[in-house]
Amino acid sequence: MPPSDFVVSERVSAVRATVVHHQGGPEQLTFGEWATPAPGPGEVLIDVAAAGVNFHDIDQRIGLFPRDLPYVPGLECSGTVAAVGAGVTGVAVGDLVASLVFGPTGSYAEQVVVSVDSVVPVIDGVSAEQAAAVLLQGLSAHYLTGSCYPVSPGETVLVHAAAGGLGRLLTQVARLRGARVIGTVSTAEKEEVARAAGAHEVIRYTEVDFAAAARELTGGKGVDVIYDGVGHDTIDGDLAALRSRGTIVLYGQTSGPITSIDMRAGKPGSPRLVMPMIPDYIATREELMGRADDLFAWVRDGAITVHIGQKYPLAEASVAHADLEKRASTGKLLLIP
Repeated sequence: MPPSDFVVSERVSAVRATVVHHQGGPEQLTFGEWATPAPGPGEVLIDVAAAGVNFHDIDQRIGLFPRDLPYVPGLECSGTVAAVGAGVTGVAVGDLVASLVFGPTGSYAEQVVVSVDSVVPVIDGVSAEQAAAVLLQGLSAHYLTGSCYPVSPGETVLVHAAAGGLGRLLTQVARLRGARVIGTVSTAEKEEVARAAGAHEVIRYTEVDFAAAARELTGGKGVDVIYDGVGHDTIDGDLAALRSRGTIVLYGQTSGPITSIDMRAGKPGSPRLVMPMIPDYIATREELMGRADDLFAWVRDGAITVHIGQKYPLAEASVAHADLEKRASTGKLLLIP
């Protein structure tokens, strides 16, 4: 095996990847070749085994979070270290790792170069697919329930989209922290999924007013905290479902951006709104490693279950995006090069 400071040649190679050349619908995801450079100092080249699909990828594709075109999307992956740049420590060629991907080339590719500061070793007992499926959403569930609003035993948590990939993990982690979890879902099938994830109560928001139902389930008090990745369609109901001095953690806006909040609609007083971004809660390698250590240990020990809803060939990333946008899946979606 090459030493840990092994460096491949400076030759730029072409790999197969899914590329966005124009902003728009899923059809803008095209499969072709993309140049992958050798890793420079402090960088790692990964042979991608699996890449996670996230709503943020869709938001970038449609232009909600614009970036320079063309680009390869994807924020997370797992795979084997193929080469490392000078000065890299902590990982070596041949290691199974998972990584956040914030560079110009995302994870929808056969290979990707990332900063070693974004890479974490995958422990024994956790597979490559599990690692890719849990990394970004699992880290998010960790800081959302541990830092944005530190959930305490006995508190009541409301999780929107509790049958989705992050919703399932939020439900499980909030239960680990001792909370009572109320989930919202759209269908009877998704209610079963949310209950299987550990939700104590489930509200079908397509059939009842979720805010009124949440207040009824809390004896009129309201919930302590709401984890909301939906945004536009739920924010007014969040205010009505919240207890006095409760907290809304708004971590996504899948139903569209919130352009205004009518505070008069809120029944409780003095609500607190937190709008977290992952770089602020994984600001250092030490913070990343600490959260990842907890996360992978939970997976290995069976404390949380990673549900992979669907796996797609890398060339079918457009199908994966369409399915995610239509809410046609539950659990995590993966692309397999």
